[in-house]
Amino acid sequence: MDPALLLSQEDSAVNCLSGMSTRSCSENTLKFICEFQREPGPPQAPGDGDYNESVSVILPAQCSVYQLRLSICMQAQEQNCHPDPLAVLDPEKYTLLYTRGEDWYEAYDDCQVVRTLDIPWSCDVTGRLLAHIVVKRLMAVDSEEKMKQQQLLAYLIGHNLEKEASDRLGELTFTRRKLASPRRQELRDRDDKIYTTEPWITSTPIPNDLKDQLNRNLPVSFHYMNKISFSTHVAYSTTPSVLLDVFRRVMADQGIKYDTSDGLVLKVSGREEFLSGESPLHDFLWVRQCLKNNQDLHLSVVHVSQLVSETVKYADWALVDGSSGQFSSHDDLRLEGKDLDDIFMISLWDCNRRLRVKLLGFDIPKLPSKSPQSVYVKASILYGNKVLSSVSSTSKTFADEVLWNEWLDFDVLLRDLPRGAKLGFTIIGLFSNCTLVGPCRSVLSQGPHTMHMWSFPDLEEEAITYQADKLSSATNPDIADSMAISFLLDRYSFPVVLPSSFSSSECSDIPASSLSPTTSVVSSNEPSHSPQSTLSSTGLSSQNGKPRKDSLTDTVTLRSRSPVTTTSRDCLKRFREESVRYASNLPHFLRNVDWMNRSVVEDVHWLLGNWDPSELDLTVALELLSMDFADMTTLKVEPYHDSCLARYLIQRALRSKRLGHFFFWYVRSEVAGCPYFRQRMAVILEAYLLGCGQAMLDSFTLQVQAVEALQVVAIAIKKIYPDRTDLDSTTPLRLQELLRNSNLPNEFLLPYDPRIKAGRILLDKCKVMASKKKPLWLEFSPMPSPSSPTPVGIIFKQGDDLRQDMLVLQTLVVMDSIWQEKSLDLNLVPYGCISTGNNIGMIEIVRDAATIATVQRSHGGTIGAFKNDALFEWLKSKCPLQEIHFKTVERFVKSCAGYCVATYVLGIGDRHNDNIMITDQGNLFHIDFGHILGNRKSFLGVSRERVPFVLTPDFLYVMGRGKGSNSLYFQRFRDTCTQAYLSLRSHSRLLVTLFSLMLLTGIPELSAAEDMRYLRDALQQEQSEAEAKEHFLHQISECERLDWTVQANCQKSQDKIQWIRSQDSVWLKKT
Repeated sequence: MDPALLLSQEDSAVNCLSGMSTRSCSENTLKFICEFQREPGPPQAPGDGDYNESVSVILPAQCSVYQLRLSICMQAQEQNCHPDPLAVLDPEKYTLLYTRGEDWYEAYDDCQVVRTLDIPWSCDVTGRLLAHIVVKRLMAVDSEEKMKQQQLLAYLIGHNLEKEASDRLGELTFTRRKLASPRRQELRDRDDKIYTTEPWITSTPIPNDLKDQLNRNLPVSFHYMNKISFSTHVAYSTTPSVLLDVFRRVMADQGIKYDTSDGLVLKVSGREEFLSGESPLHDFLWVRQCLKNNQDLHLSVVHVSQLVSETVKYADWALVDGSSGQFSSHDDLRLEGKDLDDIFMISLWDCNRRLRVKLLGFDIPKLPSKSPQSVYVKASILYGNKVLSSVSSTSKTFADEVLWNEWLDFDVLLRDLPRGAKLGFTIIGLFSNCTLVGPCRSVLSQGPHTMHMWSFPDLEEEAITYQADKLSSATNPDIADSMAISFLLDRYSFPVVLPSSFSSSECSDIPASSLSPTTSVVSSNEPSHSPQSTLSSTGLSSQNGKPRKDSLTDTVTLRSRSPVTTTSRDCLKRFREESVRYASNLPHFLRNVDWMNRSVVEDVHWLLGNWDPSELDLTVALELLSMDFADMTTLKVEPYHDSCLARYLIQRALRSKRLGHFFFWYVRSEVAGCPYFRQRMAVILEAYLLGCGQAMLDSFTLQVQAVEALQVVAIAIKKIYPDRTDLDSTTPLRLQELLRNSNLPNEFLLPYDPRIKAGRILLDKCKVMASKKKPLWLEFSPMPSPSSPTPVGIIFKQGDDLRQDMLVLQTLVVMDSIWQEKSLDLNLVPYGCISTGNNIGMIEIVRDAATIATVQRSHGGTIGAFKNDALFEWLKSKCPLQEIHFKTVERFVKSCAGYCVATYVLGIGDRHNDNIMITDQGNLFHIDFGHILGNRKSFLGVSRERVPFVLTPDFLYVMGRGKGSNSLYFQRFRDTCTQAYLSLRSHSRLLVTLFSLMLLTGIPELSAAEDMRYLRDALQQEQSEAEAKEHFLHQISECERLDWTVQANCQKSQDKIQWIRSQDSVWLKKT
């Protein structure tokens, strides 16, 4: 039967149940025992609770959940066993539940085929497949408690999802329900003690210059409440459990009693950091810090009962299994040979007609100031960031309402639409998209639609909306002021669905060149199913390899699985052996796939489904997340909210408080700054927050409160002092008054480092910094600690996009890990930095450090930039002992080499003596990364920077490099530079891939694929290693030759600062 015959311009309904009760039983019919729950409350297992009545219904396996509801309604009405049988048809009043293991699942989607439900089946006495269903009335939960929970979630997320969750089968509501399943599974496996005391450890080798210190013992001080403190020395190979044994022996020797029934854990004094597990001490990050700084390790011994509570308040939802939205194989759904009564839905792959859309028209609430004389609409089929087909309407005279009633025909068959394809419209600088195969449910969109359009972003907005016109499927929430476009899609008498797999007969038609005769579709968010339609045993093992609790010998499932024959096993083994050789070429292969050819796509899905992930290099796996591959992409490019990637990230965040903390802030920043993907990011963040635990919720609440309070203060300061040079002597007092009256919490964890807790704010140490954005220099009291810690210092910025700084600093961490693997410690200082919202963020204050400009002024006045010995003399003043001075110079040489290589590879520009700093210990580091990838400042079209990186005469002077003279320190600098550069070059693919993934952020200087060219050139990807080494040595020579230009640039910056200060003095004198 041709599905075109079922095409209708009006909705129609077909009663597929007439005469069904008289049909003879067969292997294609299913029996359901449906029991009505008598009392409200949690559902009871069939037979365990009080049930009023039950009905028995027999249905074809291809029936939908709605047909099941209708059968229950008819039987209940016939047997007079329910007070309101028609109410059962309303999923908002009654839900259909079944048990699997310890959990209750809901048959949520009325369009879902009952045979795809992952429901435990048994056999009745006649041999027919039997399942139990509980029909439960939905009861309203405590409205006050629910409102409080929703208010807290909306506050933490920065967006209220409840206002948008009106459609039960809409993508938002459906996704919220489906994401409950992976969350529940993760929480079931989570150990609260391990979760709370997760250690911060590293697997990188100990740097060579620290290995000698491992031969000495580490001084450790124990502190137990107010009862005892003692010190001892232990080997760096000691584990935390051994330390606890030491503590117990000392307590016994001292005769101090404590509750031995309560477990003990070790916490770093003054920090939210634990030493747990069986790793040796030298693998803990804080111990590495103590080793590097030659300081003692102070530990507090804490009872497990004193740890923060990690209780979780579950959302009041039954689970929706992973098969929701999945339909049977194409063979089961095909129309051929079926009577009308046997048709419940249509396979999309049976639709051999072209896609078309009827453009109805648009209306706009307010005409723009500059209106065009005529207007037309361009419609496109989008897949990822690619345009598969486009067609334009006729032109019409522009007005506030324009009507077309015009059919637009695409040259694409419906059956060839890939999953995730979108229909997009553009009109005079406006755009809007919608998915063609519905999100979550795999159902083809039909009938009338109205979408509210977005404006194309301007240059400033583009920082957060790269290619949103192709990737977003969100409608503009500003309904009152946005243009609305209306259109009509063809309507059918039945749902048109995307099958879960091909049929076995079609698989045999795959060309010989295909990968395998056994195929399975691996969708972006569902498990794969084989093309076989046979009944098979329920899987006996879960993901962790343990026996499933719901596995029974007399239980079967109707979900399809692939039987693997001996022949296919041999082929699969040979395939995996061969695939290792070609793994690095996988991205290149996938870029050339014809995603409109469903047979080819099926082959590709089979390949990926059978590829051993352990054989895939991390760099290749990351490359597959780029927008080039619509089937395997980052969250913004995924066609739907619910995806494998979203589930993976949520589960990993729920498993680790460390990852969860940063997951919260990274996603929350996207919610605040990216309206095109706001709902997606918000629903993913909500899924995490519902399982992160009460302690994390309380901590996030305090952090958000702190950020909002500081934002209010920062905005007020900028209103009071709008100009760059208008700070005066009253500024500190005004800032203190604003901070004193702010809603700052008494303590909160730092968003950029959850190991550090900020206490009461120290008003007398706070100040407004003299720059255009008026950042706030803030200091807080630290947590109590025996080691007399310094105050916690942060710089709070309002009005600056810190995401580019975050990118550079995180890349420095990656570079440092690459070097650490070679036991090369270049003393980088990737200080804390985080974007906490749209143009809001925090930066860590590095203690005991000064800018090079400050150093030069302190030892040379206004012409300090031209005094080569200024930096050397400053370092000597900080290190009076000769031995310490040598170590300082060594640290300077290594850190200078590290930053020379890093800034060159990343193309960091606008380098001058006010954004290069140095610590008292000689550690050089760079700050303020406003220009990257070779984007440099210019004046009248001439670049102000003429050198590859900053290597000034005063840097060379510290290394003993005079005019024409050489030195051991300078030679070591050259050797360290080339070693570091070649190490990065061997990981060039990883670095390029990481930056290409960041294209989706739309950071201004990383907004096109061409921006990657600088990175590839800097790493000399196409040259040999010897040529690359010579290339970097040449860059060092260029820096030496043109070092005067850097000094001149620094002096200009210094003169500018001096001028600003002089203006401040003039203003003060006038007042």
